[in-house]
Amino acid sequence: MSNELPDRLSSDPRSPFYDAALLERGIGIRFKGVEKTNVEEYCISEGWVRVAAGKARDRFGNPLTIKLTGPVEAYLRDEPSAGGEGEAG
Repeated sequence: MSNELPDRLSSDPRSPFYDAALLERGIGIRFKGVEKTNVEEYCISEGWVRVAAGKARDRFGNPLTIKLTGPVEAYLRDEPSAGGEGEAG
């Protein structure tokens, strides 16, 4: 699989922008320079992320989301380190 990330990705299986294989590898999102772990969907070209709004749910049990705008950076979390250093087990 290539290291090229899509412009838009969603964690919702009902979305046309959902990619299970890519999400399984682990995607990191940096929004306005801050690491975000609660991102439901992102779009790099349009500069927005959708994050869960607390524990609020809609009537179907899906999390309510808020669209935040700003610079978005996406990266793979499982990229090998440049120094080749591993963790001692």
